[in-house]
Amino acid sequence: MSLRTQIQSASDLLTPAERQLSAVILADYPFAGLEPIQELSQRAGVSAPSISRFVSKLGYRGFQEFQQSLVRELREGRTSPIELKEAQGGAPPEPFAAQLARASALLAELAEQVPAAQFDRVVELLSDPRRRIYMIGGRMTDSIARFFVGHLRQIRADVVHFPSDPETWPEYLLRLRPRDVVLVIDFRRYQASLERLAAKVRERRAQTIVITDQWISPAARGATELIPVPTLSGTLWDSYVAAFALVEALLVPLAERNWSETRTRIEAWDALRDTETETPE
Repeated sequence: MSLRTQIQSASDLLTPAERQLSAVILADYPFAGLEPIQELSQRAGVSAPSISRFVSKLGYRGFQEFQQSLVRELREGRTSPIELKEAQGGAPPEPFAAQLARASALLAELAEQVPAAQFDRVVELLSDPRRRIYMIGGRMTDSIARFFVGHLRQIRADVVHFPSDPETWPEYLLRLRPRDVVLVIDFRRYQASLERLAAKVRERRAQTIVITDQWISPAARGATELIPVPTLSGTLWDSYVAAFALVEALLVPLAERNWSETRTRIEAWDALRDTETETPE
């Protein structure tokens, strides 16, 4: 369980001051938790002893141990497939059924991790016709972003895929308005260019939604909505099953929120498609 999940799970046990502290840590996770205790105290508006009591409730012997746990999470976020494979030793490959069971477990974990209220907020942002929607992913996760863009374009207008080449980004950044939304998908072995892009998006006061793993991409700093999804599969590859499931789950209410407009757009879309097929020889 990530430290972020520990904090969220302990919310009912916290005092008002501790809840205020947890909100500050989660809003800029994990970076806020790595600040010196006096700086975090000033930032959250709580006393240093309150921070000590807070980390004690989470099961840590002190603030230093709490920060060491955060550092371990950050190191795990840089773990490569080679390191994951070496950690498995000589274990034989698991059968197909076992892999499917792991995928099912990740989906169950996703259902517990993403609050319904947050899911609804994200749907609200992505369905607002006054907002342009931009999406981009990393070297591997851009496949999820492209999948999302391809479907969402059939539901609503003004859906844009950020190209992977940073040299083209100024053109897109110049179009951004404060109400627009940039959705970033970035999993561990994080892409530094996405961190820089997210910072420039915030400078232009646009909104960001970041879908990441339990170790939290640096691109998530200051995100409007941060959605960590489970990816740890127990193999040398992290799993994208939960991320694709989240995107598919979002597409359903986005399409059905205003079904008459969605239907009209899909009909117009299909009418304009090139439906000719080649004649077999």
